[in-house]
Amino acid sequence: MCYNRAMKEKETETGIVRLLCTAVILWLGYLLVLATIDHLFYPRPPFAPLYYLINALNALTVLGIALWPWLQKRLEQMLLPVVIVLMSVSPIMINQLMVLSLPPGPQTKPENTALRLMPVMFMALILIAWQYRWQHVSLFSVGIAALNLGLHLLFFRPGGASLLPPVIVLLIQTISFFVVGYFISALVSRLRAQRVSQEQANAQLLHYASTLEHLTISRERNRMARELHDTLAHTLSALSVQLETVKAYWDVEPQTAQQMLDKSLAATRSGLQETRRALKSLRASPLDDLGLALAIRKMAEETTARANLQLDLSLPNWLISFSPEVEQVIYRVAQEAVANVAHHANAHTLTVQLSANESAVSLLVRDDGIGFSQVGADGHFGLPGMRERAQLVGGQLLIDSQPGQGTMIRLTIED
Repeated sequence: MCYNRAMKEKETETGIVRLLCTAVILWLGYLLVLATIDHLFYPRPPFAPLYYLINALNALTVLGIALWPWLQKRLEQMLLPVVIVLMSVSPIMINQLMVLSLPPGPQTKPENTALRLMPVMFMALILIAWQYRWQHVSLFSVGIAALNLGLHLLFFRPGGASLLPPVIVLLIQTISFFVVGYFISALVSRLRAQRVSQEQANAQLLHYASTLEHLTISRERNRMARELHDTLAHTLSALSVQLETVKAYWDVEPQTAQQMLDKSLAATRSGLQETRRALKSLRASPLDDLGLALAIRKMAEETTARANLQLDLSLPNWLISFSPEVEQVIYRVAQEAVANVAHHANAHTLTVQLSANESAVSLLVRDDGIGFSQVGADGHFGLPGMRERAQLVGGQLLIDSQPGQGTMIRLTIED
C-alpha cells in the first residue's frame, strides 16, 4: 500500500512538471506571437523589448522551478501556488508598471493591456482547476479581480481616462474565469471520481482473480485426486487382491497361481501405463483410442474376467458424440462402479447398460452382490467421487443398495 501511494505521488509530481513545461512553452510562444504582431502591424510598437524580455524571464523562472529537483523538494506542496503567483500576479504587476512608463495611447489603455494578459491568466486558471477544487477556482477569480480593481483605483487620476471600460473588461474576465473554471473543475472532478472507481474495480478484479485462482487450484487438486483414484488406486487394489489369491494358491495349485501372477503382472503394466497417461493429460486414455462405448466394453470385459464375474453388457451400436467432459465423467463413473463390484461386492453377475438419445445419456451398473447400507461408510472415496463427477457436468447420480440385495448405480446426464 505504501508503495502504491508513493507511486501515485511520483506520477502526480511528474504530471505537474509536464503540465508546467507545456504551459511555459505556450507562454513563451504567446509572447513571441504578441511581439511579432506589435512590430508588424504598428508603426510604433506600444511596448519596448524590455516588456517582452521581463515576461520571458518570468516564464523561464517558472520553467526553472518546475525542472529543479532541489527546489521542488524544498517547496513541496507550495510548488504549484508559487508557480500560479508567478503566472498571474507577476504579469499583472509587470504590465501595470510598464504601462505607467509609457505615453498614453490606444494600446496602453488598461482594458487593452488586460486583454493581453487573458491567455496567461487562463493557463493559471487551468492549473488551479486541474489540481484543486472549485472553491480555489472561485478564490483565484475573485483575487485576480480584486487585484486588478485595486490597481485601477490606485492609479486612477481625476480628469484622466474613464474607469468604466477597464471595469467592464474586468467584469467580463471574472465571469469568464468563473464559467471556464467551473466546467474544468467539474470535468476534473468527474475524471478523479472515475479514476477512484476504476481503482476500486481493479482491486475487486484482482481479489476475484485471486479467489478464482485458488478455487481453480482446489478443483484441480480434487480432479487429480479422482484421476489417481480411478487409475492408480484401482490398479493397486486389484493387484492386492490378486496377489493374495496367488499367495493362497501358491502351494496348492502352482499352475493356477502362475496364471494369476501373469495376470497380475499384465494388470500392473496396464495400470502403470494408464497412470502415466493420467498424470500427463488427466484424461482417460481409452477414450482417446477407442471412444466411449468401446472403452466401456473393454474395461468391463477385462474387469469381469479378472474377477470371474458373469457380464451382462448392453451398449448401443451407434452413439452420438458428446463433449469430452461428459465422456470423461461417464467412463470414470462406469470404471469406478465396475471396480467396486469386482473388489467389494462379492457378486456373481454384473450388468452394464449404456443408452443415449439426442437429449440425454444414461449409464446403469448393477450387481447381485452383498450391497451396503450407507454410502461412504466403508471409508472409501469412490462413491462420493462419482457424485462429484456427475455434478461437474450437471448430471444426476442415483445409488440404490440394500444389504444382501446388490447395488444399482444410475447416471443420467441431460443436454
